[in-house]
Amino acid sequence: MTVGKKLWAVIIIKLIIMFLVLKIFFFPNFLKTNFKTEKERSNYVIDQLTK
Repeated sequence: MTVGKKLWAVIIIKLIIMFLVLKIFFFPNFLKTNFKTEKERSNYVIDQLTK
């Protein structure tokens, strides 16, 4: 079972690294980069939801 535990640890570490890389490079924080205030962000979100 020690080999199985090591393999699961490697799989979990790879998944964590993969998701962190995906989040950083492919899913940037759109609202913070394009709008300066909370009011602008909330108006944009409401506008997009109610279209």
